[in-house]
Amino acid sequence: MADVFEAVSELNSERERLWKLIKKTPWLDWLLLTKRPGAAARLTPWGDDWPRNVWLGTTIENATWAKKRMRLLLRSPAAVRFVSCEPLLGLIDLSVHLGRGIDQLNWVIVGGESGGHARPMDPAWVRSIRDQCGAGQVPFHFKQWGDWRPVVDARRKCLLVGETEMQRVGKKVAGRTLDGRTWDGLPIPCFGRTEGP
Repeated sequence: MADVFEAVSELNSERERLWKLIKKTPWLDWLLLTKRPGAAARLTPWGDDWPRNVWLGTTIENATWAKKRMRLLLRSPAAVRFVSCEPLLGLIDLSVHLGRGIDQLNWVIVGGESGGHARPMDPAWVRSIRDQCGAGQVPFHFKQWGDWRPVVDARRKCLLVGETEMQRVGKKVAGRTLDGRTWDGLPIPCFGRTEGP
């Protein structure tokens, strides 16, 4: 996995191969996730006429990154624009970007951090984004808790995050249920569709 929009000239030949592959596979939806949404227009060959099967997303970990990357993402003419709030490291208000307008987000993914230095994610942050997506009728996908989850076994060491006690149990054990269910929202695939998302 790599950021196709990284400003490295050595990637130019790989990008060219990718653009050709995308052209040859109109039946596949291509999800391009980047921390550099402003570079997408400059590094793709499509100008303002992107293929309908190319989705563009950006990573936003907190409100600071949302402010910096969101406006750049929403300038893109991609058929589906999405954000990956992973790892979610703070409260984010996406509500002004959620809805049915042409300059809105079409999908939101949320997940916690994993690895040796993983920080816990406050469940209130996740619920806030889930509820914003519900109000804006935008698909919400909860990918994972990461290494930390709300307390299930009070005998284990806990850490208070916001108003919730969290335990470090590892990504596999932590799972991906939020409030007793999984959230697998997805936008409608673009291939074969004749109108906007």
